[in-house]
Amino acid sequence: MILYEYPFNESIRTMLRLEHLFDRLGRLMPRDETVDHHYALATLFEIMDVASRADLKSDLLKDLERQRSQLNSYRGNPSVSDAMLDQVIGTIDHAFNGLNQLPGKAGHALTSNEWLMSVRSRISIPGGTCEFDLPAYYAWQQQPPARRRADLNQWVSTLMSLAEALKVLLSLLRDAGTPHKVVTQGGQFQQSLPAGRVFNLLRLRIDPAAQLIPEISGHRLMVLVRLMRQDAEGRLKPAGVDTSFELTLCS
Repeated sequence: MILYEYPFNESIRTMLRLEHLFDRLGRLMPRDETVDHHYALATLFEIMDVASRADLKSDLLKDLERQRSQLNSYRGNPSVSDAMLDQVIGTIDHAFNGLNQLPGKAGHALTSNEWLMSVRSRISIPGGTCEFDLPAYYAWQQQPPARRRADLNQWVSTLMSLAEALKVLLSLLRDAGTPHKVVTQGGQFQQSLPAGRVFNLLRLRIDPAAQLIPEISGHRLMVLVRLMRQDAEGRLKPAGVDTSFELTLCS
């Protein structure tokens, strides 16, 4: 099944973008090729750009505190395991403390590295990191893979508290939804959302054999999914077929 996720607000959108970038970074760093480490460094700079939003850190800390308070309210509930509750709250506390101890914005510590910032200023320019433009960067690329990886690990370590906070919050959000199967009518699915309840994330799983692409839109009152199909030139067109998929709304 192919999983699509649709954020209902800018905060979740930012979190999903950062998660996507950290996932890419985690795939690139263990490799040995120079080009992989080049794109790992480019991804590191993308994370710094997205994480530079002034209120991101404080928003994540507030979300972690809110989750901790909500879970603590379940203490004494006979249907909730205290041991499991302690484990989850301990994970939240660890993420909160790590992020709270991070000085300044995420990635701020790296801005004092002149070499890194010289690469950052050129890496978005097409061909801007050629050896005649950045000979020091070219020399670094000739280092053994283990040496380059050690440098990358050192730089990325300054962002791991951010990655942990994102992982905890998104995991809790995804676990809060209950999946159910729905069926389209004429290639479309529409659902009104209950008043007074705020949803933050929509998750949709669809069988890849159907070769359909969901086009999702939504707001606090309604969700609309249109199933599309690519033509020979790659353009999306309404499929107009009825099929089922799994839908999860997470609040």
